[in-house]
Amino acid sequence: MSEPRRVVVTGIGAVTPLGNTAPDTWEAMKTGKNGISQITDFNTEGYKAKLAARVKNFDPKEYLGVNEILRTDLYAQYAIAAAHQAVTESGIVGKVEPERFGVIFGTGIGGIHTFETEYKKLLEKGPRRVSPLFVPMMISNMASGMIAIRYDCRSTVMPAVTACASGSDAIGGAVRLIRHGYADAVITGGAEASICPSAVAGFVNMQALSTSENPDEASLPFDKRRKGFVMGEGAGALVLEEYDHALSRGARIYGEVCGYGSSCDAYHITAPHPEGRGAAGAMKNAMTEAHYDDSDTVYINAHGTGTAMNDVVETKAIKLALGEEESRKAFVSSTKSMTGHMLGGAGAVEAIACLYALNEGIVPPTINLKEQDEKCDLNCVPISPVTAPITLALSNSLGFGGHNACLAFRKVQIL
Repeated sequence: MSEPRRVVVTGIGAVTPLGNTAPDTWEAMKTGKNGISQITDFNTEGYKAKLAARVKNFDPKEYLGVNEILRTDLYAQYAIAAAHQAVTESGIVGKVEPERFGVIFGTGIGGIHTFETEYKKLLEKGPRRVSPLFVPMMISNMASGMIAIRYDCRSTVMPAVTACASGSDAIGGAVRLIRHGYADAVITGGAEASICPSAVAGFVNMQALSTSENPDEASLPFDKRRKGFVMGEGAGALVLEEYDHALSRGARIYGEVCGYGSSCDAYHITAPHPEGRGAAGAMKNAMTEAHYDDSDTVYINAHGTGTAMNDVVETKAIKLALGEEESRKAFVSSTKSMTGHMLGGAGAVEAIACLYALNEGIVPPTINLKEQDEKCDLNCVPISPVTAPITLALSNSLGFGGHNACLAFRKVQIL
């Protein structure tokens, strides 16, 4: 059997609460900028949660025509914008056969803004007033479909829908398409836009959201004071490409996706397994594929939501995966302290953070981590970034339904 083909990243793009491009987002992460603010999209009277990490100053007209905007849910607008940035940067268009060009794009919820708008019409004005575009605007595969139409991608095109692991699973699925010869390049990533009345009410009523009214005391991963996550929104996109294909055309290479692990806790619809067995399994699989050994300097971009259970369980999972001694050497941070939890978009944006961290040797911080929980006794990077000679970056994503995903990245070694 021939060796699996190598997969590299040749383009990235992002629309996040920290900036509307990947470089702007990374600069904000390095400086510890907080993207959390008051919810202003709707009246939060009666809501316990009043904060969110919102995308600011996003203009869809930079990426879509007026008629397209009217026919596209916000989550797909974010996805298309991030994909446009990544594809433009990669220079892949015209350099790959359409039948060898794919799309896998994740979302946890899909077009919930459209659902709210059209359901309100149904209740207030009757069924004849519901838009004929209601269904295509709402469904979770539409971001990947619209990206494929835009760039003539005729290989595998599909969504990944695994709750908060969606973005990471999309990237992992894209890696496997290329590794095993089904595509030469894939546009991948994740997007979410669910800062809306029904979603915020649902999450806060299940006691998942922080109810703090102070943005600097809201998203507190690994901190004793943590009391829930803060909802974020946006998208991250990557162009993945087969290594020799990228090399032959002189593409810029950000790094290699050298490992992917996926698992399920098979335990509970919302709670993670208390010993972190599924998350540890995903990490071990990714690390094995990445040929991890104890000489590696590891950075872990943790799932790190800031909920009471998640952070303790993820700590256990990291210890199971790396071993007690090595787990304490790894640098750990949660960029959700700045972006909030972007749900289906989180894994993609955090993958981009890992690539930047590898290239610049900088570990972004967990801002506002002032009272680290003794049960989260890892080498967490608080408040300010640190420099480190990172050789392996891991990105964890853990979702409702027990879905776990881990991505592993290295700088490209030319063999």
